[in-house]
Amino acid sequence: MHDEPEHVELLRQTLRRFIDEKVPRELARDCDREMRFPMDLFQELAAVGVCGLTIPEEYGGAGVDIVASIAVIDELCRRGWMLAGPYIHCSYYGGVNITENGDEEQKRKLLPRLAAGEIFFAYGLSEPDVGGDLASVKTRAIRSEDGHSVRINGTKRWVTGARFADYIYCLVCSGEEDTRYQNLSIVLVPTDSPGITIHDIDHMGLRYTETTDVIFDDVEVPIENVVGGPSCWNKGWPQLVGRGLDVERLEITAVAYGIAAAAVEDAWEYAQERVQFGKVISGHQAIRHSLVDARTQLAACKHMLYHAAWLAGEGRDCSVESSMAKLFVAETGVDIVLACQKVLGAYGCAEGHDMERYVRDLVQMPIVGGSSNMQRNNIANRLKLAG
Repeated sequence: MHDEPEHVELLRQTLRRFIDEKVPRELARDCDREMRFPMDLFQELAAVGVCGLTIPEEYGGAGVDIVASIAVIDELCRRGWMLAGPYIHCSYYGGVNITENGDEEQKRKLLPRLAAGEIFFAYGLSEPDVGGDLASVKTRAIRSEDGHSVRINGTKRWVTGARFADYIYCLVCSGEEDTRYQNLSIVLVPTDSPGITIHDIDHMGLRYTETTDVIFDDVEVPIENVVGGPSCWNKGWPQLVGRGLDVERLEITAVAYGIAAAAVEDAWEYAQERVQFGKVISGHQAIRHSLVDARTQLAACKHMLYHAAWLAGEGRDCSVESSMAKLFVAETGVDIVLACQKVLGAYGCAEGHDMERYVRDLVQMPIVGGSSNMQRNNIANRLKLAG
């Protein structure tokens, strides 16, 4: 990647001041324990203008700036998920997808509110029997006889944020089951729609909100809620796997990088304060080497992430680079955080220190947002590896 633009560095400085002043570590720990985020703080963050970084100016945004929006996630995650999570639900699940796939009416209606941080989306993609193979979703959507509405039945799993989101970005089977890839649509389902039931699923990390099952029982929405408009009925697969997917991979990669960076900084500082055997532990060669290795790995992660983000921002094909970044940063981030946990010893496993939360969050990264093996498959296929 080229040198970071000056406006991105200024944005980082603004966010660091915001976090230092508004988001103490104990608040982040409380939010993790209670599986919540402070909406009032998020609104203060939104007032800075960061939610508009994935949205064109003509719709109330700041102009699409992928590198800057990735930097926002990176910086927020250094204090935890509590603001980064809702930011992603607003700017990525909402802003990126409607900018890329919405029709003009949807853009005019939703993008200004997303840019202001007023509304949130949740993803309704996976199902109890459908993980990475999203083309096999069973949740059914049927158009009414008059063509004015859509009726949805089925169950979505891992719908993180369904309890605070305004819309579920819901992938449905809308055509014949044997017409794989040509039988999918994406529908915006308001979370207050009659017929929706939500069940919470407890989980070990990424605890800014509950993840849930969402059951749709004859949920009816207007045909205008088909993403891209009625003409995009049965055209959901290209919307799902287009440019937006490359950017989505970068979003979750930025999460992994930001948490890994926090782990390195905490371990680096702790090692220079903790005294054992007559000197700070950073004076012991084993600790010194471990910390240097972690910081070196972190630097490689940063290059992978921001190079792919730069390509995306330039409008270049970055399917391979975004998959490589997701694969490398997720896997390497786990190595980094486990090494940093060892530097803290028992304190790295204890409540009252952030390291145990970093571990819980990072060990999930090779799974969430497209597993490491899915990224390997994508890279092999895009590079035309014979098989």
